[in-house]
Amino acid sequence: MLLEIITPDKSIYSGKVSLVQLPGSKGTFEILNHHAPIISTLGKGKIKIVEESGKEIFFEVDGGVVENKNNKIIVLAESV
Repeated sequence: MLLEIITPDKSIYSGKVSLVQLPGSKGTFEILNHHAPIISTLGKGKIKIVEESGKEIFFEVDGGVVENKNNKIIVLAESV
């Protein structure tokens, strides 16, 4: 899957991942390969990324929106 994390100021992350865990406004959820299309709001919390190599990366966000379609995930974060 391709993940992009963008703020109003700049691109924060772009790369291939196997898992993304997100702080949804109604609770934490994960997106895996071939996940159904989704658009969701994000609350304040931690984004966990597991890259294809197995490396884990974490980002703190103050909210935003995520869209997943055809194994492309775009996170529009208020701030990181």
